[in-house]
Amino acid sequence: MDSLKNKVAIVTGASSGIGYATARLFASEGAKVVIAGRRTAELDALVDEIAAAGGEAFAVPGDVRDEAHAKELVDTAVGRYGGLDISFNNAGSVGEMGSISDVSLTGWRDTLDTNLTSAFLGAKYQAPAMAERGGGSLIFTSTFVGYSAGMAGLGAYAAAKSGLIGLVQVLAAELGTRAVRVNAVIPGGTDTPSNFVNAPGATQETRAFVEGLHALKRIAKPEEIARSVLHLASDSASFVTGSAFLVDGGVSISRG
Repeated sequence: MDSLKNKVAIVTGASSGIGYATARLFASEGAKVVIAGRRTAELDALVDEIAAAGGEAFAVPGDVRDEAHAKELVDTAVGRYGGLDISFNNAGSVGEMGSISDVSLTGWRDTLDTNLTSAFLGAKYQAPAMAERGGGSLIFTSTFVGYSAGMAGLGAYAAAKSGLIGLVQVLAAELGTRAVRVNAVIPGGTDTPSNFVNAPGATQETRAFVEGLHALKRIAKPEEIARSVLHLASDSASFVTGSAFLVDGGVSISRG
């Protein structure tokens, strides 16, 4: 298929999980993809995998908290591929966990910088490049934590990801006249290396509990979230902007 033929996309957090699956899917749909993450070896392996499948990708390792990195990603997309049509600002981290009275100020700030300030920096450089191209699709990864459910010990993460929804709405209002759509995807539990159900020492009981929180009684594969991101990136979602797009397996509505 080629729903993204002749499109250029940026995907952050592409070294594993949802970002990795989305970069592969974008490339398989015809997009030229600039991929970002902090792990160079994993990014290079993904570039090789995409090339072996007949796609095209280029890796730009870096930290999404760094403004120079945000600019470099856009400069690479424009300089190497001629422009920018899609960005999936997916990189993020749960950060320091604990009750609000126990979380350090450094941990708080780092979590907000990783999940929210990085989104601001991405949009700051991506949106003008898309507008110059005649329009595009800005997509961010939020979470149900702090949106449809509160979870103890995740105050900084919830605050950052909830703030991201507000940023998406403002960006959608600001950029609509320039044909740039802005949306957030809200995944439920997803089977990624960073999910605590896959952490060392995690038990089958832990996994079963997390699965049971969802109406579908399972957690998602990264590829399932990627397909929803593809929808938002493509012309199939041409009238969708400012949305918090639930892809959560019913965790937001499940009560048993």
